Amino acid sequence: MKKSISLLLIVLLLTSVMLVGCGTDEGNGEGGEAKKAVLLVSGTLGDKSFFDSANEGMKVIKEELGWETHIIEMGTDPSKWEPTLTDVSAEDYDLIICGTFQMQEKIEEVAPKFPDKRYVVFDVSVDYDKADYSNVYSILYKQNEGSYLAGVLAAMVTTSDMPKANEEKIIGFLGGMNIPVINDFLVGYVEGAKSIEPDIKVAVSYVEDFANPAKAKEMCLAQYDMGADIGFNVAGGSGLGQLDAAKEKDCYAIGVDSDQAMLFKDTDPEKAELILTSMLKRIDNSLVRAVKLFEEDKLPFGTVEVLGLAEEAVGLAKNEFYERNVPQEIKDKIEEIEEQVKNGDITVSSAFDMSDDEMQDLLESVRP
Repeated sequence: MKKSISLLLIVLLLTSVMLVGCGTDEGNGEGGEAKKAVLLVSGTLGDKSFFDSANEGMKVIKEELGWETHIIEMGTDPSKWEPTLTDVSAEDYDLIICGTFQMQEKIEEVAPKFPDKRYVVFDVSVDYDKADYSNVYSILYKQNEGSYLAGVLAAMVTTSDMPKANEEKIIGFLGGMNIPVINDFLVGYVEGAKSIEPDIKVAVSYVEDFANPAKAKEMCLAQYDMGADIGFNVAGGSGLGQLDAAKEKDCYAIGVDSDQAMLFKDTDPEKAELILTSMLKRIDNSLVRAVKLFEEDKLPFGTVEVLGLAEEAVGLAKNEFYERNVPQEIKDKIEEIEEQVKNGDITVSSAFDMSDDEMQDLLESVRP
C-alpha cells in the first residue's frame, strides 16, 4: 500500500514538473508571458485605408506571432493624443506603435521621457538630430514606387479601348492634403503615367482633410466631368468620396493603402468592379516585419528605414477584380515595370527631393 502511494506521488510530481516545463514555452516573453504591443490610432478605425491596414498588421502580430495586442482609437481631437501616448508609455508595453505626420511632435516630446520604452512610428520619422531618440524606430515608405505602377495602369487604361475609357488622355488624382508625403504619391503617379503617354494630363485636387468624403466626392465628380475616366485617391477616409463619385459617373478608380475593392465586394459589388486596383502601402507588412526584427534583437532603433517594392511594403492589389477587369497586356506591362523598379533599372523621383518650384513645374506640365 505504501509503495502504491509512493509511486502515485512520484507520478503526480513528475506530471506537475512536466506541465510547468511546458508552460515556460508558451508565449514569447520571459516566464511564459506574451510580449505586449499597442497601436495608437490618431483618429478611428474604419477608414478602409491607412489605419485599417495597420490594424490588419496587429492581427497578424497577435495570431501568428503570439503577442498580446491592444488598439486604442484616440479620436479626432489632437489635444488628447499626447496625453494618451504619455499614459500608455507608463504602462508595461514592449512596443508602442503609432504613425502619420500628426504624431511626430507627440513622439518627439514623449519618447525621451521614457528611455526604457521602445517606440515604432510609421509613415513619418522623428528628427533624430533634435534629441536622443535611440528608443524610436521610424518607418517611411517608397509610396512613389507603388504609385509609379498606379500611374502606368491609369495611363494604359485611359488610352485603351476598355469599356469606360474615353478619348481624353486625362486621369485624376485626389490628395488628402498638399503635403510632401501625399505629393510623393503624386510624383510617382505622374512619372509612371508619362512613361506610357508623354502627353497625359492629370487633374489634381486636394481635400485638405482626411475625413471629408462629401467634399472629396464633389471634387472627383468635377474631375470626371472634365474628362478623366480613372482617378487615384490618396486621402484616407476622404478618399471614399472618390469611390462614390466613380460609381455615380460609371468611371474607374484606384484605391489606396488597403485593398479597397475587396472591402466593397459584398456590400457594394457595383462599386468594387470599378476599383481596378489599390496602391497598397503595406503598413501591415511593415509592422509585422518590425516585430519579427524586434524578437530577434535586430530592429534598428535610433534610425529610419525606407521600405519599398523590394520589401513588399508597397505595391498594387492584384485581386479578382484586377484579374477580371484589367486587360492582360496591361498586367504584363505592370509586371515588367515592377521588376525594373525592384532591380533598380527604373528610379522613381521623390517629392522629398524636390523643391517647391520643381513640384509646381511638374504639376503645370500635366495640368488639363
